[in-house]
Amino acid sequence: MRFKLAVAVAALALAPLAHAADHGNPKAKELMQKSGCFACHAVDHKVVGPAYAWVAARYKNDKKTVKMLAEKVIKGGAGNWNKWTGGIPMSPNPGLSMKQAEEAVHWILAQKPVKAPNP
Repeated sequence: MRFKLAVAVAALALAPLAHAADHGNPKAKELMQKSGCFACHAVDHKVVGPAYAWVAARYKNDKKTVKMLAEKVIKGGAGNWNKWTGGIPMSPNPGLSMKQAEEAVHWILAQKPVKAPNP
């Protein structure tokens, strides 16, 4: 419970940093804000996890991306961004449905793609 509270407080504190670019469905973004996604991610720079613009660049031509990333949103994950995150895993979000996770992924992929800088 303390962790969820800490994530929620961090999300509120960091939310202004997450608005540098704003592309995609505003309802999906609202869902992401309520789910604490912006506590660890921002659109244009690394917080704990990679910037959403980096994710959009990495996966822009991958047809299997939405389902794969939605599953990572729900189950959590690690390993794809270790050079940037130092191996910190993404926490699972089991409270999201697959549809909600896919909406979040579509929002992420709608961001202007920016290649991740050298770690």
